[in-house]
Amino acid sequence: MKYYSLNHKAENTSFKNAVVKGLAPDKGLYFPENITPLPKSFFDNIQNLSNTEIAFQAIKQFVTPDIPEQVLKTIIEETLSFNFPIVNLSEHISTLELFHGPTMAFKDVGARFMARCLGYFNKENSNEVTVLVATSGDTGGAVANGFLGVKGVNVVILYPSGKVSDIQEKQLTTLGNNITALEVDGVFDDCQDMVKRAFLDEDLTSKMQLTSANSINVARWLPQLFYFMFAYKQLHKKHENIVFSVPSGNFGNVCAGMMAQQLGLPIKHFIASNNENNVVTNYLHTKEYKPKPSVQTISNAMDVGNPSNFIRIKEIYKNNFDSLKTNLSSYSFNDIETKKALKEIFDNYNYVADPHGAVGYLGCKAYLKDNKNSHCVFLETAHPTKFLDVVEEVIKEKQLLPKQIQAVIDKEKVSTQISTYNELKQFLLNK
Repeated sequence: MKYYSLNHKAENTSFKNAVVKGLAPDKGLYFPENITPLPKSFFDNIQNLSNTEIAFQAIKQFVTPDIPEQVLKTIIEETLSFNFPIVNLSEHISTLELFHGPTMAFKDVGARFMARCLGYFNKENSNEVTVLVATSGDTGGAVANGFLGVKGVNVVILYPSGKVSDIQEKQLTTLGNNITALEVDGVFDDCQDMVKRAFLDEDLTSKMQLTSANSINVARWLPQLFYFMFAYKQLHKKHENIVFSVPSGNFGNVCAGMMAQQLGLPIKHFIASNNENNVVTNYLHTKEYKPKPSVQTISNAMDVGNPSNFIRIKEIYKNNFDSLKTNLSSYSFNDIETKKALKEIFDNYNYVADPHGAVGYLGCKAYLKDNKNSHCVFLETAHPTKFLDVVEEVIKEKQLLPKQIQAVIDKEKVSTQISTYNELKQFLLNK
């Protein structure tokens, strides 16, 4: 498989080069040249396949021949070492739990897959690779855990000071080894802008190999299509007209779901459920795409004012607004509505959601008002105990900490504070 830049000013390249480089030389995100649908029989008989078999068939075309099939199978087996259960709440609403991995967030899948791909590509390379990543919450911990101890790879994580939860911060600042955390005086968009700027700075790129582990990287983004297939496997015998409500920040998740649909997965519709960072919600109402500074919310992993992956979504639909709108709805909810949803889910279904899942639940409710014959699945993207202060305040019930959280809660935070791009640059040059 070859990949092309969505800015269309760089040469097409291999999966390996797209992973190692992260961004194309013309600043564009990489996108696969071709998407070959899987046979209908694959989906008709999907309940007879293991998750590793499903994932292998789904992603094989995007990574071969750069990764041999046997190596790919091993990477997938190691990546998918936890479960992806569906929990049914009502006749029309279910949730897909994506928090059973080591850092209890959906990003464990992409981070673990990418770490193993990069480890394979780097095993014969004597030069070190620096993975530079911005996080609005869960990406940092997932990347830190996924890349911990990977030979020849150093990880530098930028996160906005005071704008991630205490547990999220512990997960990305306490591992040591080849993981470094930079605490940025700003918002997520500032972190992301610094990362993008570093990739294009020849003073840096001439001295070190930089790559990204944000969902701009194809190896972080594409594996997220797996769990839409895992959900379909569990639901398709019981429900028709399956719709996914995806809590959306940088839009890698919903974009990956659309890639699964391009492969033939029979999904009726997608919902991008936004918090008050509602650039895409506004776009679908006005046809005007206007990025804006992000605002802080209790669903902080979605606090993104200029979602990187939306350009990939537009590419899937050939930049045809009407075609996109037939397959994507979007709604925006504020923190008050999110807290009410957390309480409603707990009171009505005895289920504890996290703030991001609650936003996804609200998206389901909004869509079902006019689409009553659908079954809507909202993605529960992180474990509720990662947001203890919000969740316990709303549901008035103490939550037990899972072992993954207990392992980091008492560790000492280690971070370096920076405010400007030049400080990041000097840090990287001196590292």
